[in-house]
Amino acid sequence: MSHERASANPANLAGATVRVVVADDQELVRGGFAMILDAQPGLEVVAEAGDGLEAIALVDEHRPDILLLDIRMPRMDGLEAARIVCARGDTKVIMLTTFDLDDYVYDALRAGVSGFLLKDVRRDDLVHAVRVVAAGESLLAPAITTKLIAHFAARPASGTLSPGRLAVLTQRERQTLELIARGLSNAEIAETMVLSEHTVKTHVSNLLTKLGLRDRVQAVIAAYESGLVTPGA
Repeated sequence: MSHERASANPANLAGATVRVVVADDQELVRGGFAMILDAQPGLEVVAEAGDGLEAIALVDEHRPDILLLDIRMPRMDGLEAARIVCARGDTKVIMLTTFDLDDYVYDALRAGVSGFLLKDVRRDDLVHAVRVVAAGESLLAPAITTKLIAHFAARPASGTLSPGRLAVLTQRERQTLELIARGLSNAEIAETMVLSEHTVKTHVSNLLTKLGLRDRVQAVIAAYESGLVTPGA
């Protein structure tokens, strides 16, 4: 059963609030995540869902900025729910996953998911993840995410980006894409390429537009699928 929430967070009155829906079939886990997020300034959990169908309905109703979504749920699993939510609108999806669900991770990345967290994520990392993804970035900093992407992006899949598609990129944009795929942040890329962070952000925006990609996660997949970067290299 879904649960609407009346937030007591004073920051919600300020205007620039990140609105979140939490979906997990385990009530204690779901409630714990919601409590942590709702206690943070500038974050508001507007609803909770116990399965994928409820999650989709609540996203349609509330139009949140972030959907925190477990992969394993009844009626409709998180992967199918993520596909639908990512295809419909601007709500960004962060998946909750475990090591034994690796096969789902790659499919979710291709669907447009913006990041992954392990179910035993620390409080500070959970809050940071929501803020990072809401700000338009993708959650590639944690080592687990980068390793998962590196492992699965090499698998054959329909719609694989051909190496020739990268010809539309400038040399700087191509180098930026390679460093994104290696898990570097904009600040780290700027330091590596001896550029300003603003210039790096421009390169990232340009390469996403030229390749028709939604975000940095899809950029990482494109880099591996095109052969620009190979796992373990």
